[in-house]
Amino acid sequence: MNKKTILTLIALTALLTVEAQQHRTVQFFAHRGSRLEYDENTMPAFRATYDKGIRGYETDIRMTADGRLVVSHDSSLKRLTPCDGEVEKMTAKQIRAVKTNQGNDILFLDELCRWLADKEGMYVEFEMKTSSPAYDEQQLERYCDLLYTTAMKHKPASSTYLFTSSDKRALRTMQRLHPDADLLLIIGRPINDDTIREALDMGIKRLGCTMGGTSRDAVAKAKKAGLFVSLWPGQSIDDFILGVALGADALCCDRAVEVKEFFDEHMPWVEAR
Repeated sequence: MNKKTILTLIALTALLTVEAQQHRTVQFFAHRGSRLEYDENTMPAFRATYDKGIRGYETDIRMTADGRLVVSHDSSLKRLTPCDGEVEKMTAKQIRAVKTNQGNDILFLDELCRWLADKEGMYVEFEMKTSSPAYDEQQLERYCDLLYTTAMKHKPASSTYLFTSSDKRALRTMQRLHPDADLLLIIGRPINDDTIREALDMGIKRLGCTMGGTSRDAVAKAKKAGLFVSLWPGQSIDDFILGVALGADALCCDRAVEVKEFFDEHMPWVEAR
């Protein structure tokens, strides 16, 4: 633990002395399977973090040229593999022939969902990566319908599955096709009056905004309006401590195992689900 983290913990512990007597619960989840600790969005990442006690995940979903759903944040495979092809322009067979730079298979949604099928009490965010021109209205309908049916087919009764996006078209399409879908609007700005209104105007009760620039008062206002508040990015112990202090309902993390080990030992008043 570095000196800055120690000082941050001491300061926030003093600030939260009274509040610490009250139990805090936060939904804690690994961003892309904890991408700064493991090979992002791969099965080994999900398995390893699960074995370390992580019970929440965020992952990203794209559709291949032949209509299969792939777990990939980027459209291009170039950042994580030797291949520079784009998911939306490749077939499932072509993608299955590619390995990541660390030697892992590219994961398909049905594989991930089958792995999750016997794991009760999970929290999983399926981010709809549909902002590219490849997703016209017709393709978007196919995508949303397949994503919903694949995920929900395997969902344990006690798990929470969310369909999230910064693409309002995808969220509206999912709302129309599957009104029971649990949705979260991602906005790359802090919680404030405008972002609260954007979520409420869409009839969405979950909002994911940036931690930077977000105040405790804004989080409290969002909650008073009936919103579930998720804050990002989370890349350190300091970020987690800040997110808890701000009052977030959910916090994502790129170093989920490291942070979990810290709060399990040093923040006993916080229950991270």
